[in-house]
Amino acid sequence: MSHRIDLRTVPYDHPDAVELNDQVQLEYQERYAGEGDATFLDPAMFAPPQGRYLLAYDATGAPVASGGWRSQDENDEGYADGDAELKRMYVVPEARGLGLARRILAALEDDARAAGRHRMVLETGDQQPEAIALYLSSGYTLSAKFGHYRHYDSSRCMTKPLQPAPAPSSPAGRSSPAAV
Repeated sequence: MSHRIDLRTVPYDHPDAVELNDQVQLEYQERYAGEGDATFLDPAMFAPPQGRYLLAYDATGAPVASGGWRSQDENDEGYADGDAELKRMYVVPEARGLGLARRILAALEDDARAAGRHRMVLETGDQQPEAIALYLSSGYTLSAKFGHYRHYDSSRCMTKPLQPAPAPSSPAGRSSPAAV
């Protein structure tokens, strides 16, 4: 497989996105001996500027990875105002180890930040150690549970602030040039 990768924004119901979603659902079924992820997702949830869905295509034009974010605000599932929820991160087995998940994650974080979201949140599970390792190494921390699977023992929720820290003011009390 060539390592040239093209990231494209697509609708969540794009045929290639549906194909990869079907594949990740099968993987969830295997890992959790269940039905897959039953979280309700509507394609409109990923429409910019309230979200984005990305696919990575290899040099042959085959879809090899996916991921998206959708806006969340405070609700009874434990989200907070300004959250961007990461969904459907997936890399096909033959493309794993190429850094695609990290590349998609960074692009989604940048996009959510540009859309004014304050925090990226995600829900994964204890049978996905590779995902947990990726998120921990990318600055995410374990958090109180939220989302569809918040009452499941196997659920692992993580968060990462998206807004840069404010620039410190100068000793004279003036704002630094970067803050002007």
